[in-house]
Amino acid sequence: MSTLTATYPTLLDFKARLDPNDKVASVIELLAQQNESIQDIPWKEGNQLTGEVTTVRTGLPAPTWRKLYGGVQPGKSTTAKVTESCGMLEQYAVVDKALADLNNNSAAWRMSEEVAFIEAMNQEFTKNLFYGNEATDAERFTGFAPRFNLTTAANGQNILTSASPPDSTDNASIWLVVWGPYVHGIYPKGSKAGISIEDKGQITHQNIDGSGGMAEVYMTHYRWDVGLAVRDWRYVVRINYDLENIVKSGATGPVLADLMGKALRRVPSLNNGRPVFYANRDTLDALDLQTNNMPLLAFRTTADAQGSLVTTFRGVPIRRVDQLLSTEAGVS
Repeated sequence: MSTLTATYPTLLDFKARLDPNDKVASVIELLAQQNESIQDIPWKEGNQLTGEVTTVRTGLPAPTWRKLYGGVQPGKSTTAKVTESCGMLEQYAVVDKALADLNNNSAAWRMSEEVAFIEAMNQEFTKNLFYGNEATDAERFTGFAPRFNLTTAANGQNILTSASPPDSTDNASIWLVVWGPYVHGIYPKGSKAGISIEDKGQITHQNIDGSGGMAEVYMTHYRWDVGLAVRDWRYVVRINYDLENIVKSGATGPVLADLMGKALRRVPSLNNGRPVFYANRDTLDALDLQTNNMPLLAFRTTADAQGSLVTTFRGVPIRRVDQLLSTEAGVS
């Protein structure tokens, strides 16, 4: 696959540029461990304090077949301005000072306790990456699902379903995203990518027990200003299918390998970025059920450079994302 996405660094790339003693480095590693999609997303600084204003091409000029002494009408492409917003995801971690000091290494102990806060932010970000909708929740950024939810829309050709359209009960989606210059994460102008961590140190908590009682605590403030830019919808494909229609033989209902093959052909060029499939555990179970029954050379499991096992379909990695639902509404 292309290395074009080197244009925009991932969080792991940012981590490599940090000072060895910077606590943010360990947080970035934790995010990557807890959420496989983090390692894929390239990040770009927005051109606005609240996100990114980008230009999207909406139409091509019409060429003319000219005959001798015939004229050619001038033409031009059409474009549209699109504003992509960032959301502010924040959280405070509070640890009782007396408890932390008992361990004789309060900084390390606090970090071990605050892993849960990092995981919570990670899960919330990932859920929003796919389902966030600023039309209904203005404080969020808009994820993939609200952008790809109508087959009759302009991007409807990149929404695939099986012969029997999904109903309204137990549907799931497989997403093909080609990360790169056309689809990438954004952070506000003048800020930095990833989670910002501010150690507030020791403070007096004014209402720690909910009844006005005070106590000395250590406090950490986590903040993540983040958004998603989809400059060209052709580089995202959604496969929406009904889980209850999955049949091991594939004789009826959706055949997931066929739909994934179609998804790859919907993208103009897989070399224009880093293509990745995303699916939840129920979908991966369904894939195993069908491919174990009908072995396909298209699926392979190999070890990457870090020694982690990665399953691919026609060379494209398949990542597990637990925040993807198995209770989606069927795409209409």
